[in-house]
Amino acid sequence: MVIHMKTTIQIPDVHFEEVRMLARQENTTMKVIIEEGLRRIISERKRRSHFKLRKVTFKGKGLQPHLAGTSWDQILQVSYEGRGA
Repeated sequence: MVIHMKTTIQIPDVHFEEVRMLARQENTTMKVIIEEGLRRIISERKRRSHFKLRKVTFKGKGLQPHLAGTSWDQILQVSYEGRGA
């Protein structure tokens, strides 16, 4: 069962006019275009929330035992020792 809710929203004039012109060009209604936009943004944000960083390594052996428990700043300092000025 589909329930429809009537509501009032404020849309900036420039967007209102753009949607109205688009609806005219596509021979549809503003309601259809707005519903499509809502479906797209909801779908996009749902996909974004399921992002999972893949596990990768770069020719290393992981965190060295002598660095366990150190701060990120200390790890950076050790990783750049002997490089640069």
